[in-house]
This record gives sequence, C-alpha cells and structure tokens, in this order.
Amino acid sequence: MTKENDRFEELLVESFYVAIDAADPHKVVPPHIPSTFQGDVVVVGAGKAAASMAAAVEQAWPEKDLTGVVITRHGHSEETHKIQVLEASHPIPDKSNLEATQKMMDQLDHLKEGSLLLALISGGGSSLLSLPVEGVTIEDIRKVTEDLLKSGTSIDHINAVRKHVSQVKGGQLALAARAKGAEVLSLIISDTVGDNPSDIASGPCAEDFSTYADALWYLSQAHVEAPPSILNHLRNGARGIIPETPKIGDPRMRGVKNKIIANSFKGLQVAAAFFKEKGMRPVIIGDGITGEAKAVAQQVARKVRLELSKPRRKPVVLLSGGECTVTLTGRRIGKGGPCSEFLLALAQELKGEPIYAMATDTDGVDGNGEAAGAILRPDSMARAEELGLDPQQYLEEHNAEEFFGKLGDLLDTGPTRTNINDYRVILIP
Repeated sequence: MTKENDRFEELLVESFYVAIDAADPHKVVPPHIPSTFQGDVVVVGAGKAAASMAAAVEQAWPEKDLTGVVITRHGHSEETHKIQVLEASHPIPDKSNLEATQKMMDQLDHLKEGSLLLALISGGGSSLLSLPVEGVTIEDIRKVTEDLLKSGTSIDHINAVRKHVSQVKGGQLALAARAKGAEVLSLIISDTVGDNPSDIASGPCAEDFSTYADALWYLSQAHVEAPPSILNHLRNGARGIIPETPKIGDPRMRGVKNKIIANSFKGLQVAAAFFKEKGMRPVIIGDGITGEAKAVAQQVARKVRLELSKPRRKPVVLLSGGECTVTLTGRRIGKGGPCSEFLLALAQELKGEPIYAMATDTDGVDGNGEAAGAILRPDSMARAEELGLDPQQYLEEHNAEEFFGKLGDLLDTGPTRTNINDYRVILIP
C-alpha cells in the first residue's frame, strides 16, 4: 500500500471525527443554557447523546441546583453528579426502557409554577422513551417496533405509530410539564432529515403533525400486523374517542421552546472545510438523502461516474448525510446496518473504480452491528475475490459488516455520545 493510499484513508477517518466534533454536546449545549433563569430547574432527556448533554449542562451551570433523569442507550453513558443517567435498550425497547421512562416522568412531580423543564433530546430517544398508554404493554411496543424496523418503513412513519401509543412522545412530555405551570426548553441534537423537532426522538416537546389515522395507514402500508391492544387504541383515536396529540396552535403548548443546536448539515460543512484545507474540492451532495441503502448507492454511483468522467486538477470529495433504511429479507439476517450495506452496494456498482469511500453512523453503531461503518478502498473487491467472498451473497443476507470485517476494513469508533445520523464520504483521487 502506498503512502498516498494511507493518506487518503487517514483523511476519511479524520473527517468523521471533524464532523462529529461539530455536534459534541460539550461544545453545542453550553451556549444555549439559560444561565439567568432564577427558578427551579428539572432536567430530563433521552437519546444517544443524552448523558453527554446532561454532563455538559452540569459543567456549564455549576452554580445551579439541578435535579433530573436522562435516558441513554446501554454503553453510551457519561459521568454526572446531579442529573441521574439511566441506560436502556435500543432499538428494541424492553422492561429497562419502561422503568427508566417512568423514573424520568416522576421527576415532573418537582415542577411548579415558575419552574423550568430542561429537556435534552437526541436521536435514539424514540426507542428509549417507552411508556405506553394504558392497555398497551411494553411487549406490544417491542413487537410492533421490531416488525416496523424489519419492514424498511421510514422512521417518520414508525414514529407516527409510536407517538400515538405513548404517554411521552408527540408533545406529551411538554403538556405534562405545562400542566404544572412550568416553562419548557428543549435542546435538540438532530438526527433526522429536515431537523423538525416533531421528528427527533418522536418529538416529546413538539407539536405532532401525524394523526391516529396516519398511524393506522402506515401500519397497513408496511404490512405489519400490530397487537390487538395497539390496533384498538389507534382505532379509538381515529374515531375521536381518545384525544389527539397536540397540533400547531394548541394553546397548551405556549411556553414551550424547541431549539436545534446541532445537525447533519453543520457536520458536513465542517468536513467540507477540512477537505478544502487539504487541497481538495469538496461537494456536499445533500444532508437529507433517504431511501433503501442499495437504491441510494445506485444514485450516488451515478454521481461518482460523472465525476470520474471529468478532468480533475485536484481530488474531489463527495459528502452526504441523511438516513438510509434496510428492508430485511431472506432467510439469513447478518450483521450491519444501512451504512455498511450502502458501502457494499456502492462497491458492487462501481466494480473496482479507483475511489476511496466511507459510510458511518455518527453515533458509533451501524444497525445491529458493533462498528460505526466501514471503508472502501480501490482494491477492496479484488481482495474480497482473493478471499473467496461473494459480495452479492453478503448483500442478500444483509451481512455487510462481516464482509468488511473479513477485509479488515471496519471503522470501530465505540460510542461517540452524539448522533447526527449517517456520514458518507467518497474521495476521487
């Protein structure tokens, strides 16, 4: 391997850390702390960045007598002294999620007129916040979540269902605080396309744009047979027997503020600046790219071929973010997620073109795998052939992490304690 090869690979990995540094809670939370607020403050939150956000609040507001509970994914915790951090299951909720969410909601008992609920929200909160409505069990929530994820349904459709069987999501956390007379400030690290507060962690403090009828429609479109308890609840809601989640203009939501403090586009911007400093020409092709990972790979491959057909005075770098999905099919389901599957499909499309590429999930975990993602080199497919690896078989089995693992091309970062969704970079020498 040449020194140039080493340099290109190092730049890809370094750009990943540059991008997630732009969403480091210890940097993005402090400017938004209401340090002049004189009343009582209760801190709650959920997401893969929740623990780091809580630690950042404590460090930025040392003189404040804070109390509260935040929930994060197992292994994504960080040390705090005033705000309790609880760990729970992700992406499929279990009893730990139920117990943690109840403890978080119990903190609202400390609220009163003139106090503040500070909500720290980040990606992953939809699964972590699991307190179902009466008559629906955590096992019911677990089943419908698992089936919807397997179906490849978009995350906003999944969240529409989860909002309407929850006591917390879809603005209901904010409603519970406002009922106590408290103000609500929600600080949000966005992992969704469009950065709509209603979409991130299923919008616990935001007005909801979806309805019970929408939730029923999305289940039918995904061909998911939900448990009877969930179907009965959604049907009662669609008939008007159960009140809807709060919508735009709901007077109960006055005194609620949602602030996006970090997102994918900012990460792509700083990564582009990084590559420009290195003498390359960065091109941001989009921060909101969605769709089936294999289909997205085909679209991106066309852009790569276009760049390859042009004369280049300097290396070109294509940057993108967003959220791909994977519809799980076949008898065997392997390890990996949308990022590694995108990269393997891209490798198949480009058939050994002289490019370097990386696809990663910025939280450090891609799908059901253990790595953040993987790296593609110009010789990756040739090395795979030497090892007798059939890339098409690995794609069909959704086993991209094992494919890249056998090549030694995984990027294993561990938990980053932030989350601005997928980060994809393609470097054309």
